[in-house]
Amino acid sequence: MRLSWYPATLVERRAETPTVATLVLRVPGWPGHLPGQHVDVRLTAEDGYSTQRSYSLAAPDHGAVLEITVQALGDGEVSPFLVEGLVVGDPVELRGPVGGWFVWSPVSVAGLVDRVLLVAGGSGVVPLMAMVRARHEAGSTVPMRLVYSVRTPADVIYADELDRLAKEDDGLEVLLVHTREAPPGSGRPAGRLSADELATLAWPPADDVRAYVCGPTAFVDAAAAGLVRAGYHDAAIRTERFGGE
Repeated sequence: MRLSWYPATLVERRAETPTVATLVLRVPGWPGHLPGQHVDVRLTAEDGYSTQRSYSLAAPDHGAVLEITVQALGDGEVSPFLVEGLVVGDPVELRGPVGGWFVWSPVSVAGLVDRVLLVAGGSGVVPLMAMVRARHEAGSTVPMRLVYSVRTPADVIYADELDRLAKEDDGLEVLLVHTREAPPGSGRPAGRLSADELATLAWPPADDVRAYVCGPTAFVDAAAAGLVRAGYHDAAIRTERFGGE
């Protein structure tokens, strides 16, 4: 099915870290989406120059209001403008929703005892946060564990919300792995998430566990391989890689 472009307007910007912002967009006529899906964002300059990039949706379906979370890359063409240059009232165009494999919804597991393992590298947490928020909003008690690899404490996207939800929601666990700078008293020195460590943080492989892994290509490949080595079947692991600028 051919996807349509929808006119959208920025209605709010929220700073998440010094280089990351959430953009709240109003999109009349939006058909709805599932947590884990993404959209294409198109910008068109006054001289007619147009460019587009893909970004994950950061929240579950809320009708005509969508959220994307964007990290400004130093050498990027689009992401720095979205994070720093787009102002409330500015127009963009969205096409989507895109993707049907890397999705999860509490409705899809109603009555089941599935456990959900989320493994994020950096801004790969964005589509996984949509799943965390969907679980919370539905009042779901499906066990969900987020293993989030991030450089420093200051780089944790959605830090306050993740901390709050982990305290409020039964069955939600948030495990942070810092790769360059660990917070005082963390008990774990800074370092990359290894396959052996991931095996200890993940649930043991079982028929009722599904894993979602998102982040840069190298991170996703290593994490997925680590889960397979730990005994997970390929069919139990869903991956999403990102790049862009």
